[in-house]
This record gives sequence, structure tokens and C-alpha cells, in this order.
Amino acid sequence: MTKSTLLRRKKKIALIAHDNKKEDMMEWAKYNMGTLSQHELYATGTTGRLIEKELGLEITVLESGPLGGDLQIGACIARGEIDFLIFFWDPLAQLPHDPDVKALLRVAAVWNIPIACNRASADFIISSPLMCQEYQRILPDYDSYRERFNR
Repeated sequence: MTKSTLLRRKKKIALIAHDNKKEDMMEWAKYNMGTLSQHELYATGTTGRLIEKELGLEITVLESGPLGGDLQIGACIARGEIDFLIFFWDPLAQLPHDPDVKALLRVAAVWNIPIACNRASADFIISSPLMCQEYQRILPDYDSYRERFNR
């Protein structure tokens, strides 16, 4: 039996941008402000505060990425509290919290969460007809995996 979860019309979107990508995120968020304002937004510290201040959007702001914000977003994904992730990460920068970034991307993939890692992929996701309608997101079946370790 396939498991799924219903994503409502009002999506729960996580926004994260590394320092060298914050300007890109701000421009993208400003361009898409009308759409973003119709959804529930979460963000890591600096990114969230910048978007709140500049665009006046209501955002649940978590810790800064290096202080655990990436992991907080990952925990929200694992609990089913985030529908998709817009993460403008810097592929050229070596970051002290790279393991956190990898863990976040991994948990999003584990739970079948759509991920946009740059403006082009974010544009495709936010302009999808699925963005403003209900959607049945297939949940991976990890029961056999859990059973192996719960004996």
C-alpha cells in the first residue's frame, strides 16, 4: 500500500540562502512576493530576517544556518512540517557547517520533499500548477527499514 500525505493549497515553504546567495534569494523573493505571501514561510535566521524586513512577509525565523538552523529545517521536514525547500546554496564556498547542509539535503530527499537549489529550479517549482492546489505527495515506505533495527 502506497503511503502519501496531502499538501494543502497553502504550502509550508522553507527558505535558506548562503551568504553569497542572499542577494539572489532577496531578488527572487521580491519577484515572487505575491505567491509567497499566500503560503506559510519558514527560514533560517539571517535569510528570514532579511526577507521579513525588506518585503514585510510573515516568516517563522529559526536559527542561523551555522548555529543549527539547517538542522532545525531538517527536523521540520522529518516531522512533516515543511512541504518544500528553496535552498540557494553556494557550491563554490567551503562552509564550516557543510555536514549540516548535506544532512538537510539528505533528509529532504529521504522524505520526497521538492528542493530548489537555485533561481531556475525555484522558478519552475513556484510557477508549477501544483503550487496552488492540493497535492498527494508520496511518502517512502520505511517500515521494513525500521523493522530491521527495532528487533
